[in-house]
Amino acid sequence: MTNRTDSGNIGTGAPARGQCGGPAGREVGVEANDRAGQPATEADLVDVAALVTAYYAEHPDPAEPGQRVAFGTSGHRGSAFRLSFNEDHIAATSQAICDYRARAGITGPLFIGRDTHALSEPAFVTALEVLAANDVSVLVDSGGGYTPTPSVSRAILTHNEGRADGLADGIVVTPSHNPPEDGGFKYNPPDGGPAASQITAAIQDRANELLGGGLREVRRVRYARARAAAGRYDFLGEYVDGLPAVVDLDAVRAAGVRIGADPLGGASVAYWGEIAGRFGLDLTVVNPVVDATFRFMTLDWDGKIRMDCSSPYAMASLIGRRDEFAIATGNDTDADRHGIVTPDGGLLNPNHYLAVAIDYLYRHRGEWPAGAAVGKTMVSSAIIDRVAAVAGRGLVEVPVGFKWFVPGLLDGGIAFGGEESAGASFLRRDGRVWTTDKDGIILALLASEITAVTGSTPSERYRALTAELGDPAYARIDAPATREQKAALGRLSPDQVSVDELAGERVLDRQTTAPGNGEPLGGLKVIADSGWFAARPSGTEDVYKLYAESFRGPGQLARIQEEAQQIIATVLKGAQR
Repeated sequence: MTNRTDSGNIGTGAPARGQCGGPAGREVGVEANDRAGQPATEADLVDVAALVTAYYAEHPDPAEPGQRVAFGTSGHRGSAFRLSFNEDHIAATSQAICDYRARAGITGPLFIGRDTHALSEPAFVTALEVLAANDVSVLVDSGGGYTPTPSVSRAILTHNEGRADGLADGIVVTPSHNPPEDGGFKYNPPDGGPAASQITAAIQDRANELLGGGLREVRRVRYARARAAAGRYDFLGEYVDGLPAVVDLDAVRAAGVRIGADPLGGASVAYWGEIAGRFGLDLTVVNPVVDATFRFMTLDWDGKIRMDCSSPYAMASLIGRRDEFAIATGNDTDADRHGIVTPDGGLLNPNHYLAVAIDYLYRHRGEWPAGAAVGKTMVSSAIIDRVAAVAGRGLVEVPVGFKWFVPGLLDGGIAFGGEESAGASFLRRDGRVWTTDKDGIILALLASEITAVTGSTPSERYRALTAELGDPAYARIDAPATREQKAALGRLSPDQVSVDELAGERVLDRQTTAPGNGEPLGGLKVIADSGWFAARPSGTEDVYKLYAESFRGPGQLARIQEEAQQIIATVLKGAQR
């Protein structure tokens, strides 16, 4: 059994094995790799030449499930070494996107960006060749640079504002924080956010049909022609120009907040330098290096290189420098996630920072719509519920996936949407939409605004919140489950769960759909007086994820976890009969 915990911030340096960290950290008593948090060595580095060769030279077998396109909310991810991210996949997926655009009547430009992973450049080239052959008007970065996910989302929304036709959409070539040998390819429709399930299913099915047909229906032109046909767009300039509309950078500059920003070798590297110069901030890009091996990283909990800005192991170098800055921040490689480090608290757990950000924003954004709610996922900390109640705001609780926040962010019904996995976005200061995809850059800048305006760091403000609202202990467990058990868990209904008590407390609710939008959780959530648990199947591993929280401390949390596993075992046994 694997445990992840969210019950404390990280101090200096990397945590010892098993020490509590963010949700990517491991719970006490669980062994991390002996080298977790230590600098990578030559032996840890990916062979970039071999990886790119495999991308072009190896061909997946469509009959093998693990070698087919699996296009979810975060797009398709895999590695050329595992025959799960090769040129065939990207050619088929790009053609499938073109086919979807044609059916949906999307006739405007397609904005395309890429991150710094080794496979992102060849996948970008393949995509351009297919898009051009299908007469799609493509816009690429005018400086040939890397493009964060939020910058693509912002570009789509800017183009589409006030339009009824000629709408734009986008592609981001990124596997997010995944290891260096991985590649990723995701699609954002005209609403600018992660694609809805019906869209991703259509793209996935068509891509696999094209793979099975030997790519005979894939249209393609040579790269030189595709590159010449592509238009140019100043992603960086347009995004950075708009930042004062969403974050109070004047306050940050006036207070002289000393900031250290670590792009973790990702697509935000040029953005942070531009932000510092454009707005006169005391901001240091602590690591401006781009290297597809990511040799500058410290190893994550399992001894792998992973650009996870919520992991105390991957963030060990920045945590070790926390006393040099009032606020230090990290982003993953496509900058849709954030990590916040303070001198007094180390690396904040994402749930903690979400609570602080929500509390601050709803107090200091007077132009936000009075009825704008707080958006959270069903597995995020319940302290967010308490913060929303104190703010007098409604709470929209949705299944896991940022796509569920998109409609609310677009129409102002949700002013802040956040996930427990360190992804969030919020409205501009005047209450209009900023991005409908996660934006790690504005969440990082917000930490400096909070410090500048309140005189307290986010970690200090979290301690004040817990003194008022309670101090929750939160953890996630990965427990073994067969494919059949995972399927049964995903199909549960509340009447299949006959439990009235959890850890000595009365059960208040049993949920298999989200109260905020009625969409399926794909699992089960049980809520008691001072704690809860939620279980949902993993989409990539033979495990189910068990999230749990208690406002009565770690001991009560452990009891909830133990009883939850018994409840799930009983429910799954009955469901499979």
